[in-house]
Amino acid sequence: MNNTQNLIARTEFSAALNQIASERNIPVDVILDAVKAALVASFNKDFEAEAKKIEERGEMISVDLDPESGEFKLKAGQADAPAKDYVDITPPGFGRIAAQTAKQVILQTVREAEKAATIAEYKDRLGEIVTGMVQRMDGKNVIVDIGRGQGVMPPEEQVRNEYYRLNSRLSVLLADIRDSFKGQQIIVSRSDPRLVASLFAREVPEVGGGSVVVKGIAREAGNRTKITVASNQEGVDPVGSCVGQKGVRVQAVINELNGEKIDIIQYSEDKDKLLKAALAPADVAKMEFNKDQSEVTVTVPDDQLSLAIGRGGTNVKLAAKLVGVKIKVVSDKVDPGIVVTGNEEYEIDQLGLDEKVRSILVENSFTRIEDLTHNLEGVKALPGIDEAALETIQKKLSAYSPMLSQPAVAAPVSPAPVEEPKEEIKEETKTEEPIAPETETVSKE
Repeated sequence: MNNTQNLIARTEFSAALNQIASERNIPVDVILDAVKAALVASFNKDFEAEAKKIEERGEMISVDLDPESGEFKLKAGQADAPAKDYVDITPPGFGRIAAQTAKQVILQTVREAEKAATIAEYKDRLGEIVTGMVQRMDGKNVIVDIGRGQGVMPPEEQVRNEYYRLNSRLSVLLADIRDSFKGQQIIVSRSDPRLVASLFAREVPEVGGGSVVVKGIAREAGNRTKITVASNQEGVDPVGSCVGQKGVRVQAVINELNGEKIDIIQYSEDKDKLLKAALAPADVAKMEFNKDQSEVTVTVPDDQLSLAIGRGGTNVKLAAKLVGVKIKVVSDKVDPGIVVTGNEEYEIDQLGLDEKVRSILVENSFTRIEDLTHNLEGVKALPGIDEAALETIQKKLSAYSPMLSQPAVAAPVSPAPVEEPKEEIKEETKTEEPIAPETETVSKE
């Protein structure tokens, strides 16, 4: 919104003020104040002796500036004295002398005012999705051109397996406004779960219009997302609306997320039903909640244990986060079980390692289970990892062994099979089978 107060452009000076105010979306008064400050700064620099005498007398310098003609006078006087008692101290030819010095001060002030106006505009748009272009890299930060301003994408807001190329276009979420040593910055995100919801709102008219609502999102950015949806309108299938004919709608979201797998689940107030759908593609044989409903032990057939856990523990971790309970998965045969809360930052957090050991591994990019299992020699060579720590890691991995047998490609959902996107689209085209009412899994090879 333009909050400038334009002057009537009767002179060249006022016309220039109006043009700057309009182009930069800043008030005319801010520009006038910048000109006054620049004139005072120029006087203090070019007439240092006179300025020092004025300061010693305890007086201050002010500027009378005509906003129409641009004519000005420098005046000095006591701070509490009326304006008529101020004395004109304008040196001969001062306007010409001050031009270069004033120019830099004015430009700096205008830039700061413009940035403040831009920050204020984007502050009202937090949570929106915008299409930006990668402009440059600033250390580990990615600078994204988002239109009137620049967005900063710090490492924690990036997706680990994405590579950001200069001049490439991508959808980002306006996540936050943060203070930094460079002033306030607009933070954009590719890893925020709200990005997925915003993409569905953009691609699915029912979500954008409010007849289908996103009830919850659990996301491991770059890998997999589980999303629950519900309908506010009778006769509207929330899962089918999000998938679209032949999967075209969800595929558009997947493409924006560079192939991230998406599970679309119909929301239910029944926690048992919701949990079963969230743990798909595995079948749940039995569920036992504790007294306060904060933890549940899920029993699955032994041949589906790895499906329930998911590669790297992703499936059960996202299910725990989505439903809001701590989940322990066990097979229907003797098995110690795997426990997750849904709050793990890295896969190795599910091992329950000592904080010191965990920090060493994270700092050296050992964040996935397979990083440890395939490179124990590399772990052993890390400073701070002694024999005792290595033995502990090996024991934790042994207890985690059901997960390590996870197949590279997940089995189809049962009882309503859903293949990878390309296969799924072909299958739907041939058989025209209805979408499973509780859950739909879409992924990209």
